[in-house]
Amino acid sequence: MTVHIAHLYYDLMNLYGESGNVKALKMQLEEQGVKVKIDFLTMQDKIHFSDYDFIYIGMGTEQNQQMVLKHILPYKKEITKAIEQGKFFLITGNAIELFGKSIIANKKMRALNIFHFETKQEQMRIVGEVLATTTLISKPIIGFQNRSGVMKNVKEEPLFIIEKGTGYAPKIVEEGIHKNHFYGTYLIGPILIRNPEFLKYLVKQIIQQKDSKFKFKPFHLTLENKAYQNFIQKYNEKS
Repeated sequence: MTVHIAHLYYDLMNLYGESGNVKALKMQLEEQGVKVKIDFLTMQDKIHFSDYDFIYIGMGTEQNQQMVLKHILPYKKEITKAIEQGKFFLITGNAIELFGKSIIANKKMRALNIFHFETKQEQMRIVGEVLATTTLISKPIIGFQNRSGVMKNVKEEPLFIIEKGTGYAPKIVEEGIHKNHFYGTYLIGPILIRNPEFLKYLVKQIIQQKDSKFKFKPFHLTLENKAYQNFIQKYNEKS
């Protein structure tokens, strides 16, 4: 079994070491005996979304985000088809804004229009740690936000419910977009390194889509678990 991963715009959308999400995923898949092939694709490359099992885009500067937006717009139909077919997408940081109707900064820019929301870049920045829950796993989700984008008119199912921090917008508890195997969130960290149970969930989902009878080996996430547990403990002590 081979899992084919596309790490899109690895050179432009990689603030805060977000490439760690791909590295963590690769490591855990390989520990299960699964072969992993990663294609690092950017502005000069033609992207064939149908070739991949898992597509990742991380966070970038607002300037890089605008460059990526122009490049990715022609792929709307292919991306929409991939999401409907159940391809796995993990989209973190401001990369999630690419998938809405528009991004309003100094001007209004047309986005992929795959989901209903619009994003407005505000003068303020939303910065801080986040504690959230999700229906996907029993453990809380932790992460960090550093963004100026605020989503409006979100109609899709949220990925997370915020316990501490900010959701789509101030005073909103819903955060992220979840549809089929599309997982989009403002949370960075990287999220898969900081949340071992969420990483384990994705690894299982990816493998089981290819082989529903796959027999899993024990997961070794000791270091990640320790950091995660320390954060949760400190949060509980403050609460």
